[in-house]
Amino acid sequence: MSENHGRHAAEPTERTVTGTTVVAPRGELDLLTAPALSQRLDVLTAGAFPDLVLDLRAVSFIDCSGLRALCRARRRALSCGGRLRLITGSPGLLRVLHHTRLTGAFELLPRLPAELDPAAARPTEGKGPRP
Repeated sequence: MSENHGRHAAEPTERTVTGTTVVAPRGELDLLTAPALSQRLDVLTAGAFPDLVLDLRAVSFIDCSGLRALCRARRRALSCGGRLRLITGSPGLLRVLHHTRLTGAFELLPRLPAELDPAAARPTEGKGPRP
């Protein structure tokens, strides 16, 4: 955890694409920042069949409070018939999940699925092969 105890957590970006909510927190998920994320995830997992993707690629650090928020969101999503997927390629986060034996608890993805990626959804009119 950094020594900048006066920092404020950046609001995570959030968007919904075809029924899937993508939440992208940034910075550190720790004792100071995890409660706000957890509250938002509680709202997003309150309904039936929540489909949530947490894009953790911009998360630089996670402590037990951050892990607790992820586990709570997973439990709530599953209890409502939904799912929670995590996007990360961070060796540090993957190591934390491994050492806490949570690797198998989450569906881990290296990147956004194409159907949820706004960059992949751009029209490629006139750039495809011609008959």
